Amino acid sequence: MRTVKTSSGATAVQIVWSSRRGSRSIEHIGSAHDEAALAALKAAAAQRLAAGQAELDLGVAGRPGSEPLPITCTRAAHLWDALCRAYDVLGFDQATGGDEVFRQLVCARIIEPTSKQDSLRVLDETGVAGPSYPTLNRRLPVFAKAGFRQALSKACADRAALGPASLVLYDVSTLYFETDAGDGFREPGFSKERAWNPRSPWGCSPTRRVPADGGCV
Repeated sequence: MRTVKTSSGATAVQIVWSSRRGSRSIEHIGSAHDEAALAALKAAAAQRLAAGQAELDLGVAGRPGSEPLPITCTRAAHLWDALCRAYDVLGFDQATGGDEVFRQLVCARIIEPTSKQDSLRVLDETGVAGPSYPTLNRRLPVFAKAGFRQALSKACADRAALGPASLVLYDVSTLYFETDAGDGFREPGFSKERAWNPRSPWGCSPTRRVPADGGCV
């Protein structure tokens, strides 16, 4: 909402609607020649902006004729607190030595998967004071170190109670094997690319096993 002076000396009350792409439209509410009319137009514009939303009664009586308090900032507190709580429960805070930049980068990309640079915008919209882009770039080499990654892996393993392990396979749904025979682990079937798994030169049905000596059973 804004007020502008007209050529006739009146004060016009307008609502300016804008988007991130830079386009905007101006809605003219009316023009006033005195303070009382101006206050009435501002009240009408405020109702138009609220679009029928009810006001939260905080039990604080305002002065007659006073305007609503300006919104200086917003914060998605419940969302951010929940993500930070999950981050701590997983042990990431302890594993990273309390690295706040890494915490913010992880939580921001959960809220909106985007680039590291654009994650700073996500933090700002969430109401969190994030690091500067140069600071983020300076921390990236630290995050890429083997010791840093191993500490995170250990935290995940401890949380999942994996115990001693030498091999962990995950997210292999897009892989398939090519072999002449099934072995109890690799058997005929479809992969996501609709390829035989394993591929057999005998053209066996995907529901049949491939014996080691050839042919279909």
